[in-house]
Amino acid sequence: MTPRLELKQITKSYRGRTVVNDVSLSIAPGQVTCLLGPSGCGKSTTLRMVAGVERQDQGEVFFDGELICGPQLSLPPEARPVGLMFQDFALFPHLTVAKNVAFGVTGDKQDAKRRVDELLERVGMMRHRDAYPHQLSGGEQQRVALARALAPRPKIMLMDEPFSGLDNRLRDGIRDETLSVLKEEGAAVLLVTHEPDEAMRMGDEIALMRAGEIVQRGNPYNIYNAPVDKEAAGFFSDINVIKGVSKGALTETAFGQFLTPGLQDGAPVEIIIRPQHLRIDFDRKGKGPNETPQDGVAARGVVRRARFMGRESLVEFEMDFDGSSLSATVPAVFLPKPGTPLWLTMRRDRCFVFPAKHAA
Repeated sequence: MTPRLELKQITKSYRGRTVVNDVSLSIAPGQVTCLLGPSGCGKSTTLRMVAGVERQDQGEVFFDGELICGPQLSLPPEARPVGLMFQDFALFPHLTVAKNVAFGVTGDKQDAKRRVDELLERVGMMRHRDAYPHQLSGGEQQRVALARALAPRPKIMLMDEPFSGLDNRLRDGIRDETLSVLKEEGAAVLLVTHEPDEAMRMGDEIALMRAGEIVQRGNPYNIYNAPVDKEAAGFFSDINVIKGVSKGALTETAFGQFLTPGLQDGAPVEIIIRPQHLRIDFDRKGKGPNETPQDGVAARGVVRRARFMGRESLVEFEMDFDGSSLSATVPAVFLPKPGTPLWLTMRRDRCFVFPAKHAA
């Protein structure tokens, strides 16, 4: 299948500083791809190049297999079949909801009215069709902006942090509603966000961006459970870093040995595990400090701090093995006092082993 949107080796620099470097992407009709990364990594610049607001220095942009922007050609923004949604909904304050949605729709007036009514019904805003933007809540304005962007039936929808201005209580519901409408319309969607939860919730595919480059692409499950490096793992959640040194293709830790093939003796290693995959062995509570667990490999730590987080508690430990700090989440109200010794075990199938980029 020919991709609806395809970027090939897009590069953009400002005043000698490269902000987007060799970015390639392809998005099929009906697919939602989330361009995820921290502020300043080049996400929005990439989106603006697709929209035609910016022009790349190198590379090509294709719509349905046709070149629309390259070294010798660049279609203007108005000639590109894209819908746009940004942080600022940019509704026209002097136009009603219906007229905002109708803006940009061409053709027969009756057909345009049917299209407007269809979309207002779909986003639950029909009863507000004669209201003005200032009379609407933020969530309602977002729905109108979505309907307006979809009204001309764009083949590609470009969304730049469209939910960032919404109240947290509304955000998840509106994200789900928006995703449902986008899927029904069948547009290829490129969504820019800095929020991992949003990318996981909405994306069929996530492209993780860092310093102008895409460092990893994949579906949400794979990109979360098979991160390409420590930074990728840490972008999606809190992490623990267990440091070690490879010797004979093995690294010794408080939790036993880890295989580290391909590394020279003396090479620094970082073993990553998320707090939810460290477990407290409550059966060992109160054991003597010199006792070694008999069942499996466990490590003893002393509680430094415990915090109640709502659905779970976060307990921070200082490990006996090397004095390092590790955190574990417990899905209950569990607040041991500082100084309490406890044993920890880990999910080895949830560990990620990487060569350290810099020696400690």
